[in-house]
Formats: sequence, C-alpha cells, structure tokens
Amino acid sequence: MSLLRIRCSLFEPPQECRWALIGADRQSAPGEGRLAELPRNAERVQLVIPAAEVVITRTHLPPAAKRRAGAVLAYAVEEETLGQPEANQVSWLGSIGDADVLAVWDRAGLKRWMDALNGIGIDKFEVHWETLLLPWAAGEWSLAWNGREGFVRSNEFEGAATDCGDQESPPMSLKLMLDEAKTRIALPGSIALYTTVSDCAPNLQAWERDLGVPVRLAAHWDWRTAPPEAGVSLTQEHRRWRAIPGLLARLRPAAWIVAGALAIHALALIVNWTLLVNEQRELRQKMEARFRAAVPDAVAVVDPVLQMRRKLAEVRHAAGKSDTSDFLPMIEKVSAGVKELPAGNLRIVSFESGRMTLELGAIDEGVVRRAVSRMVQAGLKVSVGGGKGVQATPASAGAKGGAVVLTVTAS
Repeated sequence: MSLLRIRCSLFEPPQECRWALIGADRQSAPGEGRLAELPRNAERVQLVIPAAEVVITRTHLPPAAKRRAGAVLAYAVEEETLGQPEANQVSWLGSIGDADVLAVWDRAGLKRWMDALNGIGIDKFEVHWETLLLPWAAGEWSLAWNGREGFVRSNEFEGAATDCGDQESPPMSLKLMLDEAKTRIALPGSIALYTTVSDCAPNLQAWERDLGVPVRLAAHWDWRTAPPEAGVSLTQEHRRWRAIPGLLARLRPAAWIVAGALAIHALALIVNWTLLVNEQRELRQKMEARFRAAVPDAVAVVDPVLQMRRKLAEVRHAAGKSDTSDFLPMIEKVSAGVKELPAGNLRIVSFESGRMTLELGAIDEGVVRRAVSRMVQAGLKVSVGGGKGVQATPASAGAKGGAVVLTVTAS
C-alpha cells in the first residue's frame, strides 16, 4: 500500500509543503512544492505536524470522555492551554499509569489545511505528530537532533520539542525533563540520539556528564523515511462526504433511528454533566476543608488552590528557600524559552509579585509561538498580547506588527 506523507505547519498558509511518497516496497521518494503538485495516486495520506506545534499534557478523565475529541476534551485542559478551549483541538492518545495523555494543537490551522487538501481532491487522511514517528524502546528516550535543536520522545505517547544546545552542551529543556522524570522515578536508562542532518553528532561524553544519563548515537532519521506503521494517529481519518442524488430519501428510516439515538445520548450527556458538576462541588469542598485545616486562621476561602500556593510560598521564604514564582527560578526558565529570539529584540523585562512581563519588538509570529511553547513545557503559564492587548493561547498567539507583550507566571 502506497503512503503519501505531507509535513504541514499549522501556523503557515497551506500553499507549499514538503512531502514523501512511500511505495509498497517501502522506498521513499521525497518532494517539495505547491499543494496542486502533490501525487494523487496514494492509497493512504498522512499529515505530519511539526514537533513544536503539539503540546502533550496529562490529566484524569471520566471513562466516557476518553473517546471524545475537540471542544469536549479542550475543557479538560483549559488551565494548561491558557485561553479559549474552542481555539484548540484536543484528542486522547492513551493512558500511562492512572493518567490520561492528551494532545493539544491549533484547531484553525488544521482546518485550513483540511480545506486546502479537500480543494485539490484529497479528502481522506490521517493526522500524525512528528515526535511520535521517532523510534522508541521501553526504558529509553529517543532524541532527534539537527546540531542545534530537536525533539525528544519519552514514551509511547509523550514527547516535546527542545530548546537550543550545541556540541558540548545539551538543551536546557532536556535537562529539565530529566529532572522532572527523576522526581517521578521514571528516569530513562539511556537516551538514543538520532541525527537528522549530516555531521551533527555532539560530544556524547560531555552530554552524558551534563545530563547524568548515558547517551548513545543511533542511526540517521528522517520523517520522510519512517515506516508506514510508525507513530500514533492524533485523529481518526477525515473524509468529506459528497452528496448523492436521492440519498436523503433512502436514508430517511435510518435518520429516525439516529434521531432517537441522539436523544438518548443527549439525556446521558445531561446525566453525566450533572455528575461532573456534583463531583466538582465535592472536590471544591474537600480543597476548602484541607486549606482550613492547614491554615486555621484564614478569614475567608475564595480560591483554595491559589491561597494554598501563596501560603506555601510564604513558608518557603520564611525558611530561606526560593519558590517557583520567585524571580531567579522564573528567569532561568524564561531565558531558556526566549533563547531563539534575535539579539536586541527583548526590549523590557519587569517582575512584580510572581508575574514577569516581557516586551518584544516586531517579530515573526512563528518565533513567538515556539518561545511560548518552550516556556509552557518548562512549567510556566504564558499569555500573549499584541497591540490591542488581546490574550491568546500558545496555539493561537502572535502579533502582526508592533510590540508583543508576554505575561509569564508560575504554574
């Protein structure tokens, strides 16, 4: 079975793309050009989203919600995505332990590509994330590296883009991911490094000393030549149905059956929503009770989570320890996130009460999105404002012309 693999950036207009046609003999024929020039004889089509344009998050979902996608799941990760849930496409990938793994990406960007492909006659395709095409083995992380930056796959469903590094120093984000894995007792036994360009292998001994984990040089890797069965589909196949004369008349009995099923489903949804509301109320009461037990002198409890975080910060400061909302821990993560920005583009940095504000000059929208994505993956919350002060999520942020203001807080 032949496979056409198309690499598409959701933040760029669907006009040109890179692609590869993989035949039944698994030989890959790469190409690049306008969408109208894509091969049309492939039996399967995959859209490949770049590593930096998908965010992976863990949460706990009710069993019935795992098979849903789109706006329903977007509300489950509303706090992590910082903005309007309707702006994000979210899908459930699987479970790791007792946690559910969700993938989040830009809904509007994917729709633009879907419409463009439908316009040239490609109406059936899968959506894949570049990171999950990378080979992976249990107990080992896989890192794709081009000599400056790359992305890492940490398990069957999870991974992230890295920030910049060099031949002697690994990316700071990779070290932070290993530190976080160490706290969960999930440190990998080794890291397999796959080069994506020629002669870009780093000093493995220097990296091992810095990371504290063995690093081995694996084979050269390219998304164009990844096996057809590689990866995990982010969505089901999309197909736009074409009208057939007389189809509605023939489907009228089935329509009544579907209407009845939808009525039952709507009733079940209302019951499920009521249960979730009750569960949320119970969780709120438990959080308030725990906060009052920990802080008996509290006058009022408005936001137990926020108030507990503030009390924890006060205790840490009293003990002479820094908090994640202090200047030094935040500036370290912010520095790693904005490392790619052009020199002199950062105009103003201000900090007050756990909130850091960065003012940038006129800058390419894609650079801003990558910086925001890296800071979010480092555990920060970021809101982006342009000339009109509009806030946006990492999946829909950016400003066209004028200054860009990033407001950063600890998660």
